[in-house]
Amino acid sequence: MKKTVEEHAARFDDLAADYDDEKSAEYNECVALVLEHANPDSDDTVLDLGCGTGAIALGLAEQAGRVIGRDISEGMMDEARRKADERGLDNVEFGQGQFREPNYDGEVDIVTSNFAMHHLSDAEKREAISVIAGLGPRKVVLGDVMFFGEPDPEEPFYSPEVDDPATVGVLADAFTDEGYALTAVEMVHEQVGVLVAEKR
Repeated sequence: MKKTVEEHAARFDDLAADYDDEKSAEYNECVALVLEHANPDSDDTVLDLGCGTGAIALGLAEQAGRVIGRDISEGMMDEARRKADERGLDNVEFGQGQFREPNYDGEVDIVTSNFAMHHLSDAEKREAISVIAGLGPRKVVLGDVMFFGEPDPEEPFYSPEVDDPATVGVLADAFTDEGYALTAVEMVHEQVGVLVAEKR
Protein backbone atom coordinates (compact mmCIF):
# COMPACT_ATOMS: atom_id res chain seq x y z
CA MET A 1 0.00 0.00 0.00
CA LYS A 2 1.55 3.26 -1.13
CA LYS A 3 -0.12 5.32 1.59
CA THR A 4 -1.23 4.38 5.08
CA VAL A 5 -4.82 3.39 5.79
CA GLU A 6 -5.21 6.66 7.69
CA GLU A 7 -3.91 8.69 4.72
CA HIS A 8 -6.29 6.93 2.35
CA ALA A 9 -9.19 7.45 4.78
CA ALA A 10 -8.46 11.18 5.08
CA ARG A 11 -8.22 11.53 1.29
CA PHE A 12 -11.60 9.85 0.78
CA ASP A 13 -13.17 11.85 3.62
CA ASP A 14 -12.19 14.96 1.62
CA LEU A 15 -13.61 13.53 -1.61
CA ALA A 16 -16.85 12.15 -0.16
CA ALA A 17 -19.26 15.03 -0.87
CA ASP A 18 -18.42 15.14 -4.60
CA TYR A 19 -17.42 11.51 -5.11
CA ASP A 20 -20.56 10.38 -6.95
CA ASP A 21 -20.38 13.29 -9.40
CA GLU A 22 -16.91 12.51 -10.68
CA LYS A 23 -17.08 8.87 -11.74
CA SER A 24 -15.77 7.66 -15.09
CA ALA A 25 -17.77 5.69 -17.65
CA GLU A 26 -15.56 2.70 -16.83
CA TYR A 27 -16.37 2.97 -13.12
CA ASN A 28 -20.10 3.10 -13.87
CA GLU A 29 -19.88 0.11 -16.20
CA CYS A 30 -18.07 -1.83 -13.47
CA VAL A 31 -20.83 -0.94 -10.99
CA ALA A 32 -23.44 -2.32 -13.41
CA LEU A 33 -21.45 -5.53 -13.99
CA VAL A 34 -20.77 -6.12 -10.29
CA LEU A 35 -24.48 -5.71 -9.53
CA GLU A 36 -25.42 -8.05 -12.39
CA HIS A 37 -22.94 -10.76 -11.42
CA ALA A 38 -23.61 -10.55 -7.66
CA ASN A 39 -27.33 -11.20 -8.24
CA PRO A 40 -28.14 -12.18 -4.63
CA ASP A 41 -31.17 -14.17 -3.54
CA SER A 42 -33.65 -12.64 -1.12
CA ASP A 43 -32.13 -14.54 1.83
CA ASP A 44 -28.47 -13.84 0.97
CA THR A 45 -26.08 -11.78 3.10
CA VAL A 46 -23.73 -9.62 1.04
CA LEU A 47 -20.52 -8.08 2.36
CA ASP A 48 -19.39 -5.08 0.28
CA LEU A 49 -15.75 -4.17 0.99
CA GLY A 50 -14.49 -0.69 0.21
CA CYS A 51 -18.15 0.30 -0.07
CA GLY A 52 -17.52 4.02 -0.50
CA THR A 53 -20.74 5.96 -0.91
CA GLY A 54 -22.73 2.76 -1.37
CA ALA A 55 -23.04 2.27 -5.13
CA ILE A 56 -22.89 -1.53 -4.81
CA ALA A 57 -24.33 -2.00 -1.31
CA LEU A 58 -27.40 0.14 -1.99
CA GLY A 59 -27.80 -1.34 -5.45
CA LEU A 60 -28.03 -4.85 -3.95
CA ALA A 61 -30.08 -4.00 -0.84
CA GLU A 62 -33.44 -4.28 -2.59
CA GLN A 63 -32.56 -7.77 -3.79
CA ALA A 64 -30.57 -9.26 -0.89
CA GLY A 65 -31.70 -10.19 2.59
CA ARG A 66 -28.96 -8.16 4.25
CA VAL A 67 -26.03 -6.03 3.06
CA ILE A 68 -23.04 -5.06 5.17
CA GLY A 69 -20.84 -2.25 3.83
CA ARG A 70 -17.31 -1.76 5.11
CA ASP A 71 -14.96 1.14 4.41
CA ILE A 72 -12.11 3.08 6.00
CA SER A 73 -13.68 6.50 5.34
CA GLU A 74 -16.42 7.75 7.67
CA GLY A 75 -17.11 10.58 5.23
CA MET A 76 -17.89 8.13 2.43
CA MET A 77 -20.05 5.97 4.69
CA ASP A 78 -21.97 9.02 5.90
CA GLU A 79 -22.95 9.63 2.28
CA ALA A 80 -23.97 5.97 1.94
CA ARG A 81 -26.06 6.13 5.14
CA ARG A 82 -27.77 9.30 3.94
CA LYS A 83 -28.71 7.64 0.64
CA ALA A 84 -29.96 4.52 2.43
CA ASP A 85 -32.20 6.69 4.63
CA GLU A 86 -33.51 8.57 1.59
CA ARG A 87 -34.44 5.27 -0.06
CA GLY A 88 -35.95 3.79 3.10
CA LEU A 89 -33.56 0.82 3.11
CA ASP A 90 -33.33 -0.80 6.53
CA ASN A 91 -31.47 -4.02 5.61
CA VAL A 92 -28.14 -2.31 4.88
CA GLU A 93 -25.56 -1.21 7.44
CA PHE A 94 -22.21 0.53 7.15
CA GLY A 95 -19.22 0.37 9.46
CA GLN A 96 -15.45 0.63 9.70
CA GLY A 97 -13.51 -2.21 8.11
CA GLN A 98 -10.88 -3.00 5.51
CA PHE A 99 -9.99 -5.89 3.24
CA ARG A 100 -7.62 -7.61 5.63
CA GLU A 101 -9.67 -6.72 8.72
CA PRO A 102 -13.29 -6.52 7.60
CA ASN A 103 -14.59 -6.24 11.16
CA TYR A 104 -17.30 -8.79 10.43
CA ASP A 105 -17.46 -12.45 11.42
CA GLY A 106 -21.03 -13.45 10.61
CA GLU A 107 -22.26 -15.58 7.72
CA VAL A 108 -21.58 -14.25 4.23
CA ASP A 109 -22.97 -15.61 0.97
CA ILE A 110 -21.50 -13.09 -1.49
CA VAL A 111 -18.61 -10.64 -1.21
CA THR A 112 -18.45 -7.66 -3.55
CA SER A 113 -15.97 -4.87 -4.07
CA ASN A 114 -15.61 -2.17 -6.69
CA PHE A 115 -12.63 0.12 -7.36
CA ALA A 116 -11.03 -0.36 -3.95
CA MET A 117 -8.62 -3.31 -3.84
CA HIS A 118 -6.17 -1.65 -6.26
CA HIS A 119 -4.85 0.45 -3.36
CA LEU A 120 -3.22 -2.70 -1.94
CA SER A 121 0.10 -4.17 -3.05
CA ASP A 122 0.00 -7.57 -4.75
CA ALA A 123 1.05 -9.28 -1.50
CA GLU A 124 -1.64 -7.39 0.42
CA LYS A 125 -4.22 -8.37 -2.23
CA ARG A 126 -3.32 -12.03 -1.71
CA GLU A 127 -3.73 -11.61 2.04
CA ALA A 128 -7.06 -9.83 1.51
CA ILE A 129 -8.39 -12.56 -0.78
CA SER A 130 -7.34 -15.16 1.81
CA VAL A 131 -9.26 -13.27 4.52
CA ILE A 132 -12.31 -12.99 2.23
CA ALA A 133 -12.17 -16.72 1.43
CA GLY A 134 -11.99 -17.44 5.16
CA LEU A 135 -15.45 -15.89 5.55
CA GLY A 136 -16.80 -18.68 3.33
CA PRO A 137 -18.74 -16.85 0.61
CA ARG A 138 -19.92 -18.95 -2.32
CA LYS A 139 -19.14 -16.07 -4.70
CA VAL A 140 -16.80 -13.07 -4.85
CA VAL A 141 -17.38 -10.31 -7.42
CA LEU A 142 -14.48 -7.90 -7.85
CA GLY A 143 -14.61 -4.84 -10.08
CA ASP A 144 -11.36 -2.91 -10.13
CA VAL A 145 -8.45 -1.39 -11.92
CA MET A 146 -6.49 -4.42 -13.22
CA PHE A 147 -4.12 -5.06 -16.08
CA PHE A 148 -5.24 -7.30 -18.93
CA GLY A 149 -1.97 -6.65 -20.77
CA GLU A 150 1.08 -4.50 -20.30
CA PRO A 151 -0.04 -1.11 -18.95
CA ASP A 152 0.99 1.89 -21.03
CA PRO A 153 3.05 4.06 -18.65
CA GLU A 154 2.22 7.09 -20.82
CA GLU A 155 -1.52 6.58 -20.41
CA PRO A 156 -2.24 5.05 -17.01
CA PHE A 157 -5.93 4.77 -16.17
CA TYR A 158 -4.95 4.90 -12.51
CA SER A 159 -3.03 7.33 -10.27
CA PRO A 160 0.43 5.81 -9.73
CA GLU A 161 1.04 7.79 -6.54
CA VAL A 162 -1.86 6.14 -4.67
CA ASP A 163 -2.88 3.09 -6.75
CA ASP A 164 -1.15 -0.27 -7.20
CA PRO A 165 -3.18 -2.40 -9.64
CA ALA A 166 -2.43 -6.07 -10.22
CA THR A 167 -2.53 -8.10 -13.39
CA VAL A 168 -5.58 -10.27 -13.97
CA GLY A 169 -3.26 -13.27 -13.63
CA VAL A 170 -2.13 -12.29 -10.12
CA LEU A 171 -5.75 -11.91 -9.00
CA ALA A 172 -6.82 -15.17 -10.69
CA ASP A 173 -3.98 -17.08 -9.00
CA ALA A 174 -4.90 -15.64 -5.60
CA PHE A 175 -8.51 -16.80 -5.94
CA THR A 176 -7.51 -20.21 -7.30
CA ASP A 177 -5.12 -20.75 -4.40
CA GLU A 178 -8.05 -20.18 -2.02
CA GLY A 179 -10.26 -22.80 -3.66
CA TYR A 180 -12.22 -20.56 -6.02
CA ALA A 181 -12.64 -20.82 -9.78
CA LEU A 182 -13.06 -17.79 -12.03
CA THR A 183 -16.45 -18.15 -13.70
CA ALA A 184 -16.46 -14.79 -15.48
CA VAL A 185 -13.83 -12.29 -16.58
CA GLU A 186 -15.19 -9.05 -18.05
CA MET A 187 -12.81 -6.53 -19.59
CA VAL A 188 -14.27 -3.03 -19.42
CA HIS A 189 -11.02 -1.32 -20.47
CA GLU A 190 -7.54 -2.75 -20.90
CA GLN A 191 -6.85 -1.55 -17.35
CA VAL A 192 -10.31 -2.14 -15.80
CA GLY A 193 -12.38 -5.26 -15.36
CA VAL A 194 -14.69 -7.44 -13.29
CA LEU A 195 -13.81 -10.92 -12.02
CA VAL A 196 -16.29 -13.44 -10.64
CA ALA A 197 -14.87 -16.20 -8.43
CA GLU A 198 -17.04 -19.05 -7.18
CA LYS A 199 -16.27 -21.72 -4.62
CA ARG A 200 -15.20 -24.98 -6.18
